[in-house]
Amino acid sequence: MTKKQKAMLFRIIATFIVYIPLAVADHMGTLPAGPGIWGRLAVYLVPYVLIGWDIVYKAFRNIKNGQVFDENFLMTVATFGAFGIGEYSEAVAVMLFYQVGELFQSYAVNRSRQSITELMDICPEYANIEEDGQLKQVDPDDVEVGDIIVVKAGERIPLDGRVVFGDSMVDTSALTGESVPRKAGVGDDVISGCVNGSGLLRVQVTKEFDDSTVAKILELVENASSKKAQVENFITRFARYYTPIVVIAAVVLAALPPLMLGQSWAEGIRRACTFLVISCPCALVISVPMSFFSGIGAASRRGVLVKGSNYLEALSQMDTIVFDKTGTLTKGEFKVTEIHLADGGVSGGNAPAGTVPAGNISAGNTGADDLSGETAGLLELAALAESYSDHPISRSIKDAWGSAVDMNRVSDTEEISGHGVKAVIDGHVVLAGNSKLMKEMQVDYKECPSIGTVVYVAQDGVFKGSIVISDTIKEEAYKAIRDLKKVGVRRTVMLTGDKKEVGEAVAARLGLDEVHAELLPDGKVAKVEELLAGLHGKDKLAFVGDGINDAPVLSRADIGIAMGSMGSDAAIEAADIVLMDDDPSKISDVVRISRRTMSIVKQNITFALGVKAIVLLMGAFGMANMWEAVFADVGVSVIAILNAMRALSLK
Repeated sequence: MTKKQKAMLFRIIATFIVYIPLAVADHMGTLPAGPGIWGRLAVYLVPYVLIGWDIVYKAFRNIKNGQVFDENFLMTVATFGAFGIGEYSEAVAVMLFYQVGELFQSYAVNRSRQSITELMDICPEYANIEEDGQLKQVDPDDVEVGDIIVVKAGERIPLDGRVVFGDSMVDTSALTGESVPRKAGVGDDVISGCVNGSGLLRVQVTKEFDDSTVAKILELVENASSKKAQVENFITRFARYYTPIVVIAAVVLAALPPLMLGQSWAEGIRRACTFLVISCPCALVISVPMSFFSGIGAASRRGVLVKGSNYLEALSQMDTIVFDKTGTLTKGEFKVTEIHLADGGVSGGNAPAGTVPAGNISAGNTGADDLSGETAGLLELAALAESYSDHPISRSIKDAWGSAVDMNRVSDTEEISGHGVKAVIDGHVVLAGNSKLMKEMQVDYKECPSIGTVVYVAQDGVFKGSIVISDTIKEEAYKAIRDLKKVGVRRTVMLTGDKKEVGEAVAARLGLDEVHAELLPDGKVAKVEELLAGLHGKDKLAFVGDGINDAPVLSRADIGIAMGSMGSDAAIEAADIVLMDDDPSKISDVVRISRRTMSIVKQNITFALGVKAIVLLMGAFGMANMWEAVFADVGVSVIAILNAMRALSLK
C-alpha cells in the first residue's frame, strides 16, 4: 500500500468507529444530541467531514476550474441533498462507501500497474569503467560508444554492447520473460537490462544509453497508456455527455413531480439524490482502461511489449498475419548445407554421390580432416575467392572452411555486381558466383537443383562444383504458425526477397497459406497494401518483421510486430508490438490475451450499464433508496474492477 492509501484506510476505519455507534443510537432513538434537527446534523457532520472533506474540496475546486460534471460533483450534490431532507445517516453512508470503493479502486489499479512498473527496475544505476587498474562507477549516460565497461557477476548490464572478454550466463527474464539464462561469450552481443549471472564480462559499448534497449523499453512503457483503444475513447466521450444529462435529469426529477403531480419536495429531492448516486460512471471510467492496462501487463510478463491499448484491441480483430522470412521465421544465419562436385565422385554419409550433406558442414568443423580431398579443395577454393568480400554468403563459405585463409595465394580479385567474384588464386582464374556468372563467362556448368543460394565454382573455365548455402527455420516458427491457426487467424502469409523456390520450400514446411517471393522493400509495401484492400469489416492485418527494410511495412500494417532482441532499431521504433526474445510463437499468446481482455471489457460495459439502467429506473420511480444507490455505484465498481483484474493473470 502507498502512503496515500494507508492514510485513506485510517480515515475509513476512524469514520466507521464514529459512524456505526452513531447510526445505531440514532436508529434506537437514544442519540445524545442537542435539541431538534440541528443537533443531529452537527453530530453527523463529524464523520461526514472526516471521510468526505477531500471529495467536497475537489468538487468546488473543479467547479472553479470549469470542470463541473465529475464524480466528485455528483457525490457532493447527492450527499448535500440528503442532508437537506434530513437523511443524515444515508449521506454519511454514501460518502463512506464511496471512499471504500475509491480505496479499493486505487489499490487494484496499483496492482495492475505493478507488472509493468516492475520493468522500471531494469534501469541500471551505474556502469563500471576501468581507470588506472581501478573500477570506477559512472552514470550510463556518460559512457560513449566504443568504451569498454566491466560487468561483475550479479550486476545489471547497463548498456548494449559486444563481449570482448569473459564467459557468463546472462539472465534475460526481465526483458524477454524467458527463465532460462543465455550463454554469453567473446563476440556475443548483450543487451542492457539483463543480469550477468556468473563470471566477469568486459563489454565494448555499441550504443549510447539513450539508444539502448533498456531506454527504448522504458520509453515504450511510459507511453503505453497514452494510446487508447476505440472503446476507451468511446467511454471517455460517453462520460463527457452522460454526466451532464443525468444531472439535468436529476433536477427534473426533483422539481417536476412536486410541481405537476403534487409530490412532496422532500420526496423529489430524495429521489434526485438517489438518482445522482446511482448514475456515477466510475465502474466504466475505471474498469475499462484498467482491463486494457492489465492485459498489457499480462503481455509484458510474457516478454511482449504492447505500445498501447489500441494495438491490443486491434490484435483481437486480427484476421491475416504477414511474416517477413529472414530473421523472423528463419534464423537469418546462412550456412553451407551441401557441397556438390562436378564429377560426382565423392559421397558423404547417406547423401547422393557427389554430395556432402547438411550436418557435416559447420564452422570450425570442416577442412581436410572432415572432408574428402576434392571436396575440401572445392570449399577452400571458394573461401579464397570470397576472402576479400564481407557479403553474408562469403562469410558463410569462410565459416564453413573454418581454417585460416592464406591471403598471399590470392593475387587479384574482382567483385562482379549481381553475379559473384572473379579471383586469381595460385595463378589460376577462379570464378565463384551464381548461374548468371557461369553463363556470362561461358562456363559449361551443371545446374544444382537444391533449395537455397547456390554458389558455382569454376577454375580456368572448367566447372569444379557447387556449394549450397541456406537459412535455417526457427524451431519456434512451426509452433507459431500452428498456434495462430488454433486461435482463429484465418490467413498466414510470408513475404521474402529470396528466390521463389526458397520461399515456397520454407512456406511448405511451415504450413503457410501464401508466399510471395523475390520482393524488394517497396514490393513488400505494395503486397501489404493489396492484402489490406482485401480485408472485410473490422478484420485487421498484422506484419511481423525484424530488419530495417521492414520499417515501412511495419508502419503500414494495422499492427506492426517487431523482433526486439536482435531486430533493428528502426523496426522496433516503427512497430506497435515488440517481441523481446524474437520468439514468433508468443504472437498467439498475445492474440489470446487481447481477445480475453476485450471479452472482459465487454462484460464490464454490459454489466455496469445494465445494472445502472435498472437501478436508475427504480430510483426515478421511488423504488430504490440510498443503499441500493450505493450498491449501484460502489458495488458495481468493485465487481467491475475485480473482473478487470482477471486480465492480469491471462496467459
